[in-house]
Amino acid sequence: MSTSPVTLLVARRVADGRYQELIAWLHEGEQLATDFPGYLGSGVLAPPAGDDEFQIIFRFADETTLHAWEHSVSRKSWLLRGSDLFAHPSERRVSGIDGWFGAGGQRPPRWKQAVAIWLAFFPVSLLFNFVLGPLLGELSLLPRIFVSTLALTPLMVFWFIPLSTHLLAGWLHSLPDKPLGGTIAQRH
Repeated sequence: MSTSPVTLLVARRVADGRYQELIAWLHEGEQLATDFPGYLGSGVLAPPAGDDEFQIIFRFADETTLHAWEHSVSRKSWLLRGSDLFAHPSERRVSGIDGWFGAGGQRPPRWKQAVAIWLAFFPVSLLFNFVLGPLLGELSLLPRIFVSTLALTPLMVFWFIPLSTHLLAGWLHSLPDKPLGGTIAQRH
C-alpha cells in the first residue's frame, strides 16, 4: 500500500434535469469524506459551458485511508442515493503530479504540463503578493518564502492546478499537429 498522498478523481455526467440535485449530492460526498481519517481535501469542478461532466477530487493521506473511505458503508450509501443523478460514471486513482494530467499513455507532453501549472501559479502568486506583499515585506527572505509557500501550496494542489488542467484539457490533450486556434474536441 502507498504511504504517499493519493487522489481519487471522479467524473459524473449530470442526468437530464438533475443539475441542482447533483450539485447538492456532490457537496454531500465532500462533507462525508471530511469525517474520515487521512482526509486531506476535496473539491468539485463544474464543467465548462456546453459540457455536463462534473469532476470531484478526493485526496487522502495514503492508499490505506482512501481504501477505508472508499469501502465504507456511508460512502456506499451516498453512492446509492445519487445513482439516478448521473450517467457514465468514471473513477481513477492517482498519486503525485501526474494525477492532474491523466493516465500514463494519455498524459500531455511535459512542456504542456509546465504551461498549465504556470498558468495556475502566476496569477495566484501575483494576487497573493499584491495583497499580502506589504505585510510580508517586513519579514526577511526565509520567513517570507516560508509563509508564502505554506499558504499557496495547498491552494495550488487542491484547487488552482486541478482547475487549470480541467479548463485546458482540450489543449493539453490535443494532437501535436493540431493548430492551437483550431477546434478541439472534448475528451470523455
